[in-house]
Amino acid sequence: MSKDLNAMLEPGMLVRHPEQPDWGLGQVQSNIGGRITVNFENAGKVVINGDRVGLLIEF
Repeated sequence: MSKDLNAMLEPGMLVRHPEQPDWGLGQVQSNIGGRITVNFENAGKVVINGDRVGLLIEF
């Protein structure tokens, strides 16, 4: 997923971090000003800088 598409992420959406597959599936908690808070199965709550990482949407 392109970093530009991170703006489309909304609370409740399921994502994966492309560089941290061991974190498992994550659920978006918030997306404010390019700072995306995600609650990952194996890493807990993490704030992602959307300008640096393009999260992968899971369907």
